[in-house]
Amino acid sequence: MCGRYSVFLEPREVAERFDVAVPDDLQPHYNAAPSQSLPVVTNHDPDRLSHQQWGLIPAWADDGFQGLINARAETVTEKPAFADAYERRRCLVVADGYYEWQARDAGKQPYRITLPDEEPFAMAGLWERWTPETTQTGLSEFGTDGPDDGDDTVETFTVVTTEANEFQSEYHHRMPVVLAPDEEREWLADPSPDLLDPYDGEMRAYPVSAKVNSPANDSPEVIEEVDA
Repeated sequence: MCGRYSVFLEPREVAERFDVAVPDDLQPHYNAAPSQSLPVVTNHDPDRLSHQQWGLIPAWADDGFQGLINARAETVTEKPAFADAYERRRCLVVADGYYEWQARDAGKQPYRITLPDEEPFAMAGLWERWTPETTQTGLSEFGTDGPDDGDDTVETFTVVTTEANEFQSEYHHRMPVVLAPDEEREWLADPSPDLLDPYDGEMRAYPVSAKVNSPANDSPEVIEEVDA
């Protein structure tokens, strides 16, 4: 499961780490949440950082479809919502940490999980283009100007998850697929199942405030270590 993460990197740092063009107005996200527009690198435009909405909506979905924030690695080639994207539309979800909640007698304690030096990393993702079935219509029928005929297409993504490694299992039985640097371009070019294994590198975790529970709290305060 990956339902919240952080990405508050400087544009220059992202450009150098992922070898992509980055907009100067890249915004920090200390508490990135589903439905937000967040930075990714897609296989269709691998030299540029772009933004997509977190919560994949398949191209065939109805207007009421709820975006899927995670895709299980074990079934990603079989599920109708993900199979075509797995073959044709993969992305790197840029991050510098993610959150997990550990069960305690007094409730769930959130932890931020990072690489040892909090260096940037990429989670394996899938993306889609979706166009709503219905748009605002009928205004012209009543003698007024009709709606703008602009492009209503929405680009959305999901984070691929896998079984937890030994470190992660202390916090949750699932984890996002964290790609090693030398696997990132390979993931964009070739959807090999071998890339979707649990991360085997070193990681660290530290407790953070329960303020991270609300997406409305998106400030440096939510990444600060607290006593637990």
